[in-house]
Amino acid sequence: MSAAETRPEPVREPENWSPTSWQSFPALQQPTYRDTAALDAAKEELARLPPLVTSWEIFELKRQLAEAQEGKRFLLQGGDCAENFSDCESSIISNRLKVLLQMSVALVYGLRLPVIRVGRFAGQYAKPRSADTETRDGLTLPCYRGELVNGSEFTEATREPDPRRMIKAHARSAMTMNFVRALIEGGFADLHHPEYWDLEWMRHSPRAADYQHMISAIGNSVRFMETLSGTRIHNVNRVDFFTSHEALLLPYEECLTRQVPRQWGWFNLSTHFPWIGLRTANLDGAHVEYMRGLRNPIAVKVGASVTPDDLIRLIDRLNPEDEPGRLTLIHRMGRAGIAKGLPPLLEAVKREGRRVLWVADPMHGNTESTATGVKTRRFENVFGELELAFDLHAAVGTRLGGVHLELTGENVTECMGGARDLTETDLARAYRSAVDPRLNYEQSLELAMLIVRKRGALPVSI
Repeated sequence: MSAAETRPEPVREPENWSPTSWQSFPALQQPTYRDTAALDAAKEELARLPPLVTSWEIFELKRQLAEAQEGKRFLLQGGDCAENFSDCESSIISNRLKVLLQMSVALVYGLRLPVIRVGRFAGQYAKPRSADTETRDGLTLPCYRGELVNGSEFTEATREPDPRRMIKAHARSAMTMNFVRALIEGGFADLHHPEYWDLEWMRHSPRAADYQHMISAIGNSVRFMETLSGTRIHNVNRVDFFTSHEALLLPYEECLTRQVPRQWGWFNLSTHFPWIGLRTANLDGAHVEYMRGLRNPIAVKVGASVTPDDLIRLIDRLNPEDEPGRLTLIHRMGRAGIAKGLPPLLEAVKREGRRVLWVADPMHGNTESTATGVKTRRFENVFGELELAFDLHAAVGTRLGGVHLELTGENVTECMGGARDLTETDLARAYRSAVDPRLNYEQSLELAMLIVRKRGALPVSI
């Protein structure tokens, strides 16, 4: 019996809430649009455009997340730190999907659990920043907040927040989702043909033999079951795939918050799984106010500075009726800080009996800069935090139910270390991110296999 069957969904809408009620609360990380008439016109147009996801897809994800809370599934959430409009092309999208599918194969095979696949794309066009402005050679301009808001080029015209970018982001998100759906429906994830998933560079990877061993074992298992049953297994030719992004730019999210026929309440129909970032998770802030009224499953990033009392209050505000599958907590504390920061939060949530899904983000707490100012992350710290997360949950008696990663299917060199031991010198070879460094295809798959080894479920030679 699933969690969704043991506890009924709430039967009433949140009190004193509407898609615009966030406007009465302090809204952090929002750009300043100087042309308010243009902003209003863009919002009116956006509100008339079709939604990007459906309510039944949202409910299905919530059901699966409820099962993950019970230890019956594992969440794999990954994608770009911040998407670029120029990356809306078939090869980049298919490579992102490929690397997530490859990682999920490793996790399914090793953990013996169904994997919830959630892409951090098709809407991840906005990013929080540490300052509102940036100064170069005496010129001060608005900071780059992602393609949803402005451009990265350091010119006055490009850095000016442009509300028309919301319309362009909607179109790019729709095209990305449409292509992903077409790939999935067309058998891109078919276990009968795992060779479709092989990235061009995988044959050069030091882990290629381990990956191919896994693929062969899965293919043999499928053929064995088909031999026993005397018929072709058809439900292995597709997978469920969901999208997510940080719900940062509230005017954009508001315009895509809709009601649907035969359902009560409001849905954010720009994505299946919106989340609140660390910088905007204020209990009395606009982002928490906005998210508390949605029927989507939602997530919150949690850092080491959060106190147990504050976390319980935040949980009560976002999920007052302890709805199954509703709330995911994504802890991001860094390898150096997780041992001190995480256990008190785990103990408080366990003591209060709150129903949440715990997920680790081992990326954001491990960002550093080189001597020349290049942002990077060390693979050993990323896996080190993840390894500690599993141990700390086990010690408290809670469960780590997923991982949240910034990654790409491209052959970039943005994070140091990994099987090929990328160094600071390698970063200049293929550093393409405009914001945060991402794991490349090889480091991503290696991390998935190390997770499996950590759980003692796969005897791979790593």
